[in-house]
Amino acid sequence: MRWLAKFIYFKLLGWKVVGNTNMSKDTVKKAIIIAVPHTSWHDFYIGVLLRKVIDIKTNFIGKKELFFGPFGWYLKAIGGAPINRQTKENKVEAIAKLFHNREEFRMTLAPEGTRKKVEQWRSGFYYIAKEANVPIIMFTLDFENKQNKISEPFYPTGNIEEDFKFMKSFYKGVKGKIPEYS
Repeated sequence: MRWLAKFIYFKLLGWKVVGNTNMSKDTVKKAIIIAVPHTSWHDFYIGVLLRKVIDIKTNFIGKKELFFGPFGWYLKAIGGAPINRQTKENKVEAIAKLFHNREEFRMTLAPEGTRKKVEQWRSGFYYIAKEANVPIIMFTLDFENKQNKISEPFYPTGNIEEDFKFMKSFYKGVKGKIPEYS
């Protein structure tokens, strides 16, 4: 299936991968991967193709109710991990436990928390990375240039303002599928 993903990604869609193209499943076993800007449902299939193109397994979290019934097995098979959002348990600690309890876990998410334009990112991913002691890897969803740029692993310093400034600079000039939401 990797050849098909490459054919679609490179030939049919005309995308390219730049930056940390050496990131592999053997070098970074645990990380928070942030995708920016998240402006459209098209981001999902670009991300799914990208993970096949660079041959890396990524994960996502979802409310535990999604993992029951006919689609539960499928969601787990493609990297989903259930989380109980109803309890009073601290979500950062609960997600950090997923990292501690697994040998390999790369959680992908959009720090905007929505596909609409936002002024500020949500900070949960940052605190999860700190709590789990894992790096943050940034990648772009740059529809204007049809490229995914991947960063080197970045370990949060604890200075959230400076770290966010650094991370946001990685995305400077990047335009999502819906540019006005970027």
